[in-house]
Amino acid sequence: MRDVVTIGKALSDDNRVRILAILEGRELCVCQVIELLGLAPSTVSKHLSILKHARLIDGRKHGRWMYYRLADEDVPAVAKDAIGWALNALGRDKQRAEDAERLLQILTIDPEVLCLTQRERA
Repeated sequence: MRDVVTIGKALSDDNRVRILAILEGRELCVCQVIELLGLAPSTVSKHLSILKHARLIDGRKHGRWMYYRLADEDVPAVAKDAIGWALNALGRDKQRAEDAERLLQILTIDPEVLCLTQRERA
C-alpha cells in the first residue's frame, strides 16, 4: 500500500507529471529539465527526488552531470502501471504538446553549454 500512496503523492503535482511526459522515450540532463520547466534548480531537484523516491524515474551520473529517464528496471508493477496510466491520461494535453515543442528547441543546445549558462545565471 505504501507504494501506491507514495506514487499518488508524486503524481499530485503538475510539474512532476510534466517531467514524466518529457522523459518518455528519452533521457535528459537535469539542466534540460530546468530549462523546460523554467523553475529554480533547487525546485526541479526536489521534484526529481520525489519522482525517484516513488520509483517512477531512474538517474545516472555522468561526470558532473545527472541524467534521468523513466524507470524501467527492477520497478514494481504498480510504478510501471502508474507511469503508463499518467502518460495515457495526458493524451493530447495542450501543456504536453507545448512542452514537446519546446523540448525540441532545448535538445539542439549542447547540455554542457546549457548547464554552464544556467550556472552563470544563478
